[in-house]
Amino acid sequence: MIEFGALNWGILITYIIANLLLGLVIGKKIKTDEDFYIGQKTTPWWAIGISVIATYVSAMTFLGAPAWAYNEGLSVIAIHLNYPLVIMAVIIFFFPFFYNAGVASIYEYQEKRFGKRARALISSLWLISQTMSSAAVLYATSVVLSFITGIDVIAAIFIVTLIALIYTVLGGITAVIWTDVVQSVILFTGAGIIFYALAQESSFSIMDALTQLKSEGKLNPLNMDFDFTATSTVWSGVIAMALYHTTVYGTNQMMVQRTLAAKNIGDAKKSYLLMGFVAFFIYFFFIILGVLFYAYYQGKPFENDNTIILQFASDYGMPGLMGIIAAAVMAASMSSLDSAFNSLSTVTTIDFYKKYFKQGKSEAHYLKASRLFTLLWAVIIIFPAILYHLHSSGSILEVLSKVGSYFVGAQLGMFVLGFFFKQATENGLLVGTGTGFVVVAAVAIGTDIAWPWYCLIGAGTNICITLIASRILDGKQHTLSEYTVKGQIKKFADEGWAEKEHGWYRLPGKIDPINYWLFAFFIATLLFLSSLQYLV
Repeated sequence: MIEFGALNWGILITYIIANLLLGLVIGKKIKTDEDFYIGQKTTPWWAIGISVIATYVSAMTFLGAPAWAYNEGLSVIAIHLNYPLVIMAVIIFFFPFFYNAGVASIYEYQEKRFGKRARALISSLWLISQTMSSAAVLYATSVVLSFITGIDVIAAIFIVTLIALIYTVLGGITAVIWTDVVQSVILFTGAGIIFYALAQESSFSIMDALTQLKSEGKLNPLNMDFDFTATSTVWSGVIAMALYHTTVYGTNQMMVQRTLAAKNIGDAKKSYLLMGFVAFFIYFFFIILGVLFYAYYQGKPFENDNTIILQFASDYGMPGLMGIIAAAVMAASMSSLDSAFNSLSTVTTIDFYKKYFKQGKSEAHYLKASRLFTLLWAVIIIFPAILYHLHSSGSILEVLSKVGSYFVGAQLGMFVLGFFFKQATENGLLVGTGTGFVVVAAVAIGTDIAWPWYCLIGAGTNICITLIASRILDGKQHTLSEYTVKGQIKKFADEGWAEKEHGWYRLPGKIDPINYWLFAFFIATLLFLSSLQYLV
């Protein structure tokens, strides 16, 4: 605990009140359940893009990336090299299916392609995985509040949940997006101040620190070893984590839902392209922070590595800084929690409640149900957050990634099978997905293979077993589903539909020209990192 003071409390409370007021104002425009899920399709693409960035950066990056890099050095950046490749894959293949189908829950695609059981399965998988991931975000933020105010971590978990819940219930996805925009400004302002203060306080220059770290093996960003037990290698980053992040950005309702609020598919793609071009710089910045903290503190151990950035802010002693940092971390957390609450409610309402329990009710009824489910999921998330508090002390970013790795292979495999494999059937899919879980669990328990590879293992197993089981259980398929890539191409040709809308492709598999620039940017980041160790 540190002395927080009236100024810091004033900054933090002002931030909280501003978020609640914004939710209240936007909430007055919410009239239907569709307004709650995807807004009124008037949100500008840049706001959606900033919301996407803020949601995935979250408190995990603000706290966890420096903590991770503090221990492992610059090699951690390998996990985040793949965003340009990921964004290309998602906007080329995933977005056209979701937009052409006109869905609010992206898992409706699975029913259109396979059937009701497939949709229920992937919706359930996502509900579980998102609950665990959101709980990790909630825990990370509560660690901050406990550190700076002395509030018990468990009490802080309840407080943060309540604040994020109120404005999400009021304003739906539109409130989520606009509060994320405000929160991202606060987040990066706080991070910028910390970086400046670290540079000013250090008795050595940044270049001196990097030189020292290079001699200690902390400055090698590209580990080229073919070591499947190592987490941060180029191969795990470019191959394994590319698949992992494709699942996050392409099959995760929380991430995709906000793009469905865009005016058209072009705006949706531009919002994701923003992430593709800036993600590297964001993660590189926070990882460099961790490396510099290592030099500043001479590698001394911390009881909880996630508090390193907070400890420095406390030591620096700038008036109001801890208030800004507290607001920044709460901003990072709530930008993820509000999205999670809204998307968990959306999937529960559309994929289960509206489909199986209360069909044909009024829009007002479903809006009320959505808000009640938002409350329910907020309460549920509290319990795994408490478990994280009791059992976790390492980098919370790594903890979150490990938790997600158990589920992403199943989700990615289901969509890949739907897009590209005519012979995949629903019966085979259920068998393949179950087998994939068993294989991933066996690998995690019985081997030393690093968690980034779990997605590839799970998805690969799912695809292979599904195709075999489909042929055994249902025989050879002669009808081409219109919800495969080839099926969409045929349907566009048969119906005479335009391949483009406002200059952007609606047809899956077609590459918009800006994707070539995104790929060139990916190559440039590799070249930059390759040369970095020779420049120091």
